[in-house]
Amino acid sequence: MHKIPAELCIKCKGHKNLCGLPYCPIMERFRGMVSSLQKIKIDTSFKLVEGSTPPSGIVGEKGYPKVSLIINIPPSVYGEDARKYENVKEWWGKVNLGDIIKLRSSLISSITTVKVEKATEYYNTEIPLAIISDNPVVSEAKLKTLEAKLKFDGIILPRGPGGIAEEIKVVDNPKIPTKLDKLIFDDVKSAEAILELYRYNVDYYKIMHALSFGLLGKKKNRRFVPTRWAITAVDSTVGKFLYSKIINYNEVNEIEVYHGSYLGNYFYVVLYPSKFSSIWIEIWHPLSLWSQDLTISELKENFWGEYEYLDGGYMAARLAVLEHLEEVKRQAGVIIIREITEEYFAPVGNWHIRETVRNAMKNRIGKYDNLDQAISEVNKKLKVKINLFELRTIKGLIKQKSIYDFFK
Repeated sequence: MHKIPAELCIKCKGHKNLCGLPYCPIMERFRGMVSSLQKIKIDTSFKLVEGSTPPSGIVGEKGYPKVSLIINIPPSVYGEDARKYENVKEWWGKVNLGDIIKLRSSLISSITTVKVEKATEYYNTEIPLAIISDNPVVSEAKLKTLEAKLKFDGIILPRGPGGIAEEIKVVDNPKIPTKLDKLIFDDVKSAEAILELYRYNVDYYKIMHALSFGLLGKKKNRRFVPTRWAITAVDSTVGKFLYSKIINYNEVNEIEVYHGSYLGNYFYVVLYPSKFSSIWIEIWHPLSLWSQDLTISELKENFWGEYEYLDGGYMAARLAVLEHLEEVKRQAGVIIIREITEEYFAPVGNWHIRETVRNAMKNRIGKYDNLDQAISEVNKKLKVKINLFELRTIKGLIKQKSIYDFFK
């Protein structure tokens, strides 16, 4: 454990080994940041950053409708070597949290301010096209300022140090997936475009970027869309499409539990015979991210697709479960439980929720005779001692199932 100033460490407060982590996450972040800064080419009149964008870009939301357009470049990294800086499907299950932070800390964020309605005017810069490219694209940015800070978020990927760009230039020719290229020139509603791309198996994260960078939708209505909004919008649009299909299927005929884990997040999914409805439970351990005490949040969605509030994490997990139900051509009652431990010491976006639940749906850990038995089994596997049966959503479900069974 490295000794660091008390004000820097979110867990140890300067005290050796209090958090129990094998290394200090704050120091790992600063190492990545310093390494990145040392690679920047300095010109006498400006800072020049050059490298291949993985591709990687973010549209901010602060100040909307005037927002930040952020292009992330790994300095002096070119070609396929750049892909590893933003390749979440390849990361899953292989890259640990510390390595993700180091990778993202090594990117330089080149920032310019844009009006959201000016999206189509940026097409000729090829910046939006570079962000949806199949291949990493050599780009360069002249920075007027450089701020040595890291940005973390629960929905989008972290980003490294960066600054205001005097100019951002795409040097290479982006390679655009054929179906996506066609829809950029088509004049169709964004929801229709999203679903067409999804049905053609275009990379899910490219669809999000395409929406965010104003490449989809009716041409007169195209806008830059803050990336946080675009991520949830794509999950919601595809989820609504899948939901409309699965509610017409027969119910599952067994009670099953699925499990997956990654980055200190542990997921359990219970499917049981029922018309579709869903429960989302998050259990935050003490000293885990954003929580000094044990914290439990609950959300319920009914058969009509109405949920109590919009939650980006739930929408990502829900999508993965709906994909599974569509694959098996069944509908079900659903309980999704996410347990967040102290291992998850920095947010890296909600992609890992989507991918972990997708993988969990390939890993059935048991079949049970009744719902009480399945929930009890999950309860035993939780790392924290709580009683799931005391939660509002579970209480309501068990009571509802009992009444339903009475009238069978």
